This record gives sequence, structure tokens and C-alpha cells, in this order.
Amino acid sequence: MEREEVKNKLEEIIKPYVQDMEAFGNISETTDLLQDLKINSAHLIDIVLDVEEAFDIEIDDESVEKMITVKDSVDTILACVTAAV
Repeated sequence: MEREEVKNKLEEIIKPYVQDMEAFGNISETTDLLQDLKINSAHLIDIVLDVEEAFDIEIDDESVEKMITVKDSVDTILACVTAAV
């Protein structure tokens, strides 16, 4: 799975939870999910569950804690997808 494909799919997943749509319009790999997009921590769990379902993976708690930015999240997803193969 290509990195850009994962990033695009992640953006689709997080969009309903974003509180700052202007920041979402300028999303990049350095975008912080909680600080920049104003996603609350409870919704972050929903996002993780949605990601697990969309990519058919399991993300352990340690990896979830590292999903701070878009880049971190994409890296985590790619690592889980690779491990699942």
C-alpha cells in the first residue's frame, strides 16, 4: 500500500471528527491531530477504531500513543499493514 493512499484514506477517516476545518484544508504530514485539527482525545479512539476497520489491522496501545501527527499516524498504519502481511 502506497504512503499517499494511506494518507488520503486517513484524511477521509478523520474529517468527521475535525473541529478546525480551516486547518484541515491545510493538512500536511506535520499536522497535529489534537492541537491543529482540534480533535478531542475521545474522538481519537474512534479514529483508531475506524482506521483498524478500514485497513483491517490492529494497533496496539503503545502505537496509538505515538499517533500525534499525520506522519506518525501514517507510519503506524503502514507498519501495522506490513506486519499483517
